[in-house]
Amino acid sequence: MPLLIVLIGVLLLIFMIIKLKLNTFVALIITSFITALLLGLPLTKIPTTIEAGIGGQLGHLAIIFGFGSMLGQLVSDAGGGYRIATTLIDKFGRRWIQVAVILASFIIGLALFFEVGLVVVLPIIFIIARELDMPLMYLGIPMAATLNTTHAFLPPHPAPTAITDILGANLGHVLLLGIIAAIPTILIAGPGFNWFLKKVYPQVYRKNTDISVLGEYREFQLDETPGFGISVLTAMMPVILIAFATICSFVLSKHNPVNEFIQFVGAPDLAMLLSLLLAVYTMGIHRSKTMKEVTDSMVLSVKQIAVMLLIIGGGGAFKQVLVDGGISKYISTLFASTHMSPILAAWIITALLRVSLGSSTVAAMTAAGLVAPMAQQYGANSAMSALMVLSIGAGSVFCDHVNDAGFWMIKEYFGLSLKETLLSWSTLTSVLAIAGLGAVYAISLFV
Repeated sequence: MPLLIVLIGVLLLIFMIIKLKLNTFVALIITSFITALLLGLPLTKIPTTIEAGIGGQLGHLAIIFGFGSMLGQLVSDAGGGYRIATTLIDKFGRRWIQVAVILASFIIGLALFFEVGLVVVLPIIFIIARELDMPLMYLGIPMAATLNTTHAFLPPHPAPTAITDILGANLGHVLLLGIIAAIPTILIAGPGFNWFLKKVYPQVYRKNTDISVLGEYREFQLDETPGFGISVLTAMMPVILIAFATICSFVLSKHNPVNEFIQFVGAPDLAMLLSLLLAVYTMGIHRSKTMKEVTDSMVLSVKQIAVMLLIIGGGGAFKQVLVDGGISKYISTLFASTHMSPILAAWIITALLRVSLGSSTVAAMTAAGLVAPMAQQYGANSAMSALMVLSIGAGSVFCDHVNDAGFWMIKEYFGLSLKETLLSWSTLTSVLAIAGLGAVYAISLFV
């Protein structure tokens, strides 16, 4: 019966989002109320449960998302992303062009959400592809695979950060292990899949693709953009601070005053604040921008993530209903009795939700709520909790198809037909998800 209630709730959510085209946040809240009623939660407790879910989920995450989005917008508006991409592509040359695209996309992908990163990087590789007389798809696949991997695996992106919080994992552990897992995942889903697809489905590798659908795009003059080094440093500063603090937590004494200061600076909230202040200077004031221009960029970035924050809050409400209704504990017990690996269980649940719901964030949040007790039995700082976060992240990008906005963005941006998008992009995201699961499993053998 508990599983039937979960199924009813998920089907209701799918129906409202896909068939009724209802706003995802509204659909999540309605689903939360109905599921709570079906689970028999006391009527007076349901509003409190939903409020607690939203508030508990957003909490400090709003700081990380907000500051992270502002930082990315400042880097983008200053031309930092353009400088990073063009410099790497110029240095690596034609032979290693895919490696250059991957490195550029990875650095930019750390600071920007998938959709925003796509809009920033695509026009750049379009120009490069035209100059080198290459099909846009040849450079587009490693770019999209890299952006999707950073979006799924690495904080401060919304889903991995929120899942880390739900499972009680250590954000630094998730970041370090996520970078390790991302490397083979990107190589397999990027250049590896590119080679395979070009062999079996060469018709998608067309030259002179029209990307006018992107609308007006500002082309920077290289001399008006910030330097390569400062652009990379600014984009990667949150990762540097958080990763350095995590490494120091292993090698230095917990009560060492130096380590205490490093942990303070490397705490996610402060790391994001310090990184944002650096970006305000390097991408704004230092480049003779007025504070009004800097502030306008920051305001625009917050508008872009407002809906995402609401969706994450709605996911938190649904998760809390599942927890208070006993579903999470029931699912955990069910999988424990089957002796299935928690990594595989988390991935399967997320992948099924992803295919059904379309939204990777909603799928990841719902799955995290279901498997949270499985992760929490390993402890807050355990490697297994961090690996389960990555497993959910991998499952959340599985088989992107017609029920997700990202699918239609790829279709239009690369000038593909519906069939071509299903055979190329949907297959790519499936390969990415499976490769990610394999990478997480491989890491679990050593940690």
